[in-house]
Amino acid sequence: MPSLMRRPEEWNPFRELEEIRGRFDRLLGLARPGEEREELALGDWRPACNVSETDTEYRVLAELPNVKKEDVRVTLEEGVLSITGERRIETDDRREKFHRREVSYGSFMRRFALPDDADPDKIQATFGDGMLKVVVPKNPQKSTRARQIEVH
Repeated sequence: MPSLMRRPEEWNPFRELEEIRGRFDRLLGLARPGEEREELALGDWRPACNVSETDTEYRVLAELPNVKKEDVRVTLEEGVLSITGERRIETDDRREKFHRREVSYGSFMRRFALPDDADPDKIQATFGDGMLKVVVPKNPQKSTRARQIEVH
């Protein structure tokens, strides 16, 4: 049963075209390593994420305001890091009438394909002040950087 409190999303034809392009790319095996892969339809909202890299690790920083730690899950399956969870509506007064509701609630999912040099056994996640930080160390033995190979 649909919730009366859920606000309708604005239709964006460009977002739909981007979703279709992404699905075709995955179908044809054209998804590039490290490219974000996710299904927008699986979540009610999308938290903003920063993905960065240092010499020794990859970092994913997800903005999750008003989300409780116990409502967040970080999983790794077949080289894809998934951040899922739910932001729940909490009101003290059931008689409260909203004149405007712009904050999205509900489930969310963000997915990121890990590069080949990521070390999946040493991934760590911390959560505090509405921010989730996932650190993925690099494995130097699995380096994917270009180099010249001497021919003997």
